[in-house]
Amino acid sequence: MLFRRRHSSSATPWSTQATTTTSSPCPGPTIPPTASISTATGPPEGQELGLGGFVPPYMDPNTTGDVLFRGVNYASGGGGILNQTGSIFGGRINLDAQIDDYANNRRDMIARQGEVAAVSVLRGALFSVTMGSSDFINNYLVPILSAPERAVTPPEAFINGMIAKYRQQLIRLYLLDARKIVVVNVGPIGCIPYLRDIMTTGGGTACAELPNQLAQSFNRKLRTMVTELGASLGGSRFLYADVYRIFSDIIANYKSHGFEVMDSACCYVGGRFGGLVPCGPTARYCADRSKYVFWDAYHPSDATNALIARRILDGDPDDISPVNVRQLIADG
Repeated sequence: MLFRRRHSSSATPWSTQATTTTSSPCPGPTIPPTASISTATGPPEGQELGLGGFVPPYMDPNTTGDVLFRGVNYASGGGGILNQTGSIFGGRINLDAQIDDYANNRRDMIARQGEVAAVSVLRGALFSVTMGSSDFINNYLVPILSAPERAVTPPEAFINGMIAKYRQQLIRLYLLDARKIVVVNVGPIGCIPYLRDIMTTGGGTACAELPNQLAQSFNRKLRTMVTELGASLGGSRFLYADVYRIFSDIIANYKSHGFEVMDSACCYVGGRFGGLVPCGPTARYCADRSKYVFWDAYHPSDATNALIARRILDGDPDDISPVNVRQLIADG
């Protein structure tokens, strides 16, 4: 989750699962896989909305006091909707805990400026929630370790469990004064270099089919759930962002979007697509990451994120509905 105030009378919190890629041209610390999309957290998209630069993380000791009213990033690599997701990474922060952190900040905001002022800021704010990818990549599809669960839990049952839990979490956000909520669906995770390397065979460059089938099944149920919440929770404005569609278009038409490589990681260690080993200090990296759709084994590049963000901000109803983010903000 992430929370940011605009340079105006209202605030714009953004709650996202995780930042998606390093800005450094050199390999940095390993980031647990999330395949999530971070939108409008920095230039150029954040500046277009008056958000300035990147939002400070919740865990930063300087994220306190008046800073809370300008924005907080509650993101965690490897975190998921389900609390068991990402357990192989140890100290990840799943969505329940991210909402706990937001609730703590909400209490601090009320203590600092009073309930009326704090609630007014939050109810006029914009929340964006990007969850679900890790629940497949770091849970249901983990090689070997997930085999026992998959043997007794069919895909539909697993997805139904995700949707039921997610519904509870989004309602909890609403009860904590979130009113304008952008819910971003799961992208084509079968196309990330990691899953291309471990789940595809032969010499082609096709995406892995099963992960994408799971994502599409989840997304169908998610869209229905988001529509239902928007209709039933008074005063709420729920937006559904179809990143699966947007990202699939970028991959299919990568050259027209200015990319040269659509299937391999810029930061890589091993694997035909650079997906077998996470990006880290021993990794090699491409000469120009702006020409790659993927930064590392799991995450889109900054250039890809910028394209996705612009379409969430200004896209047509096929990209984000019932309105785009800029229209939602303009509506007040």
